[in-house]
Amino acid sequence: MPFKTKDKIVFIGDSITDKGRKKDPLKLGSGYVRLLHDYLTALYPKLSLKIINEGVSGNRVIDLEKRWTMDVMDHQPQWISVSIGINDVWRQLDSPDAEQVYPDKFEAVYRSLLEQTKQLPNCRVILMQPTVIKEYPDSTGTRLLKPYVDIVNRLTEEFNGILVPTHEAFLNFLQCETGQDLTTDGVHMNTLGDMLMATTWLKAVTGIPNRN
Repeated sequence: MPFKTKDKIVFIGDSITDKGRKKDPLKLGSGYVRLLHDYLTALYPKLSLKIINEGVSGNRVIDLEKRWTMDVMDHQPQWISVSIGINDVWRQLDSPDAEQVYPDKFEAVYRSLLEQTKQLPNCRVILMQPTVIKEYPDSTGTRLLKPYVDIVNRLTEEFNGILVPTHEAFLNFLQCETGQDLTTDGVHMNTLGDMLMATTWLKAVTGIPNRN
């Protein structure tokens, strides 16, 4: 267990992280962040971890840039978990006339945010790969995600972070052809998708072994 007593973990991202947090009395939402909160609290109550959900529906990396100081840095966390990239690609598909965040810009902005985290003492970053767009590996959205996944992998290594291979986990699940969906609409998680995100995060961060 890498966490210390009273460590603060900030989760930031888009709707997949948000998951209705503003309507939740605990402000955690009903998604993977809530699952992680409940798991870590139930198994390690003495750690008194503080988990903060700062997901905002519709966000791209350029939106994180606008609120990074208030929603991340001002919390003075020991851990920052970032899940971003889906909307950076999705806007290319559903709003082609809008300002786009192509891979070069995505990487530049993401890197600048991670550079800021160096100001926080003893803070580590946890970078989650963007998952999928439509639940089949050859979808246009999932293919467009590939360079963004590569960027997350590269930045994780550059900033000595922890990589959460959620994109790979989703593709591996889809290849098993279980007949079960992970999302409600090809992007937003159902309960199974949230569980896959949470368990993939736990395996990466806490070193829980994968039995597969």
